[in-house]
Amino acid sequence: MSPKSALPDPSAFAHVTEWVFDLDNTLYPRHTDLFSQIDKKMTAYVRELLDLDHDAARGIQKKYYREHGTTLQGLMLHHGIDPNDFLEKVHDIDYSWVKPDPALSDAIKALPGRKFIFTNGDTPHAERTARALGVLDHFDDIFDIVAADLKPKPAPETYDRFLAKHGVHKEKAAMFEDLPRNLLAPHALGMRTVLIVPNNLDVVLDEVWEHEGKDGGHIDHVTDDLAAFLTRIVS
Repeated sequence: MSPKSALPDPSAFAHVTEWVFDLDNTLYPRHTDLFSQIDKKMTAYVRELLDLDHDAARGIQKKYYREHGTTLQGLMLHHGIDPNDFLEKVHDIDYSWVKPDPALSDAIKALPGRKFIFTNGDTPHAERTARALGVLDHFDDIFDIVAADLKPKPAPETYDRFLAKHGVHKEKAAMFEDLPRNLLAPHALGMRTVLIVPNNLDVVLDEVWEHEGKDGGHIDHVTDDLAAFLTRIVS
């Protein structure tokens, strides 16, 4: 087992009082598969907008996602879409797929200091997801794509905007994310970084490039069980 993948020494987080969590495929595990619903909605949106067949629309969707951080950003830049219309339509999904996670709820509640959700999605989606997980009440606030002025992670200025908005002390912060590229800026800022990976990484990922850099020096810890990882910190 890689040292990064081992359960953490709690002393590594003794200084942390600002806990920052991505939402999708981070607070809930990738095998929950909630994001696949959003993914299909985005393909359908691109298909209707540009009058393309499914494969061509999906190709454009993924190209924009990779190049611009989100499909939304690419559609805004290249096609001038209404972001509110996009966000409403792609988050019209079935949240019953997300099940309560009492262990995660207890672990997040026990963390000392403030807790934030920092997502490239919107606040209504984050609230519905966190409520389904049973963790919403433990968070001090949600920083969403609207608060980011529609500039998604991994843009460094988006992290700066988050820190400034909430007065987060970066040297006392930890960031939990499922995408390695979204941990580059937090690491550069001096935040402790934790990468969340699925149990069977090579099997479940259809966008393998998303996890390029997963062994990079900007990642301090790796875990496939967020609840166990957090429980170890506060034990």
